[in-house]
Amino acid sequence: GLTIIAEFQPTSLILSALQDLPLGLWPCRSKMEKHLQVISVMQWVISFLALGVACTALLIYIFCTDCWLIAAIYIAWLIFDWNTPKQGGRRSSWVRNWTVWTYFRDYFPIRLIKTHDLLPSRNYIFGYHPHGIFCFGGFCNFGTEATGFSKKFPGIKPSLATLAGNFRFPILRDYLMSGGICPVNRNSIDYLLSQNGTGNAVIIVVGGAAESLHCTPGLNSVTLKNRKGFVRLALRKGADLVPVYSFGENDAYKQVIFDEGTVWKSLQKKLQKILGFAPCLFFGSSWGIVPFSNPITTIVGEPITVPKIEDASEETVNLYHAMYIKSLQCLFDKYKTRFGLKESDVLHIH
Repeated sequence: GLTIIAEFQPTSLILSALQDLPLGLWPCRSKMEKHLQVISVMQWVISFLALGVACTALLIYIFCTDCWLIAAIYIAWLIFDWNTPKQGGRRSSWVRNWTVWTYFRDYFPIRLIKTHDLLPSRNYIFGYHPHGIFCFGGFCNFGTEATGFSKKFPGIKPSLATLAGNFRFPILRDYLMSGGICPVNRNSIDYLLSQNGTGNAVIIVVGGAAESLHCTPGLNSVTLKNRKGFVRLALRKGADLVPVYSFGENDAYKQVIFDEGTVWKSLQKKLQKILGFAPCLFFGSSWGIVPFSNPITTIVGEPITVPKIEDASEETVNLYHAMYIKSLQCLFDKYKTRFGLKESDVLHIH
């Protein structure tokens, strides 16, 4: 699983204003645009790493000052609004269309490719692969409109699922919901697929934290062999399964991979169980935290029609799980040579 954060309105307004400056006022337009792209990515990465904790600390601080009433009112609102993330959230088309996301998209750049139409009369579960470190492709394509999801899939409403713990942080929860992001738990997904009509697409990063610990440039590997919960969910709700693969997702950062059995590897796994996400040791192009500007291309594959079976047998689950794996492998093999891979490269499924 991964965490995705929107940004403050002033940032979007500043970027929009800078974009609209007359050409003569730019010292070097291409250089300035590159700086804006780096800023847009950095604000998102820093938000992911620190926004939730910073907002919590700020709220506690305000509560201890003369402005304590503001903090008290917000806490009361937080308690009243606690279940909203589990009930569809508060999606904002305005936030999803912020100018900052176009700079975010162009930094890598990120592209979304549609291979088949999706029917608004059906609900869908997208399996997103691979996780990468920050899941840049997943966020940009499904948490914003920068790559034109709504135009490419009219009538389909995407909801990117991330760690439920992120929705316990003040302010952060509201930014996540504004992008159409939801908790990856049963209550939230059940609501979207059974009480929110049709035309819903829940995007689940199937490999989750375990997969992020193994991602590294040039590696085509996904954690999927024993991940069957999303298939059971699809059968229970009668939601079609859609394989999604992002070429280049693992190329955003280089990661220090610890060998199995080492103290560091054991520590990573323990922290993963406690925190819900994997504490990776990674580095990028600048200051170690800016990702490499390698292209990320997300391919949305052909949907697999799934019947509604309330209590599916293990045999049925295994059947559709095998169908999903085969479909994902075919998707990878069909497009791999178009995005820098060799014909001999294979997708490793663990």
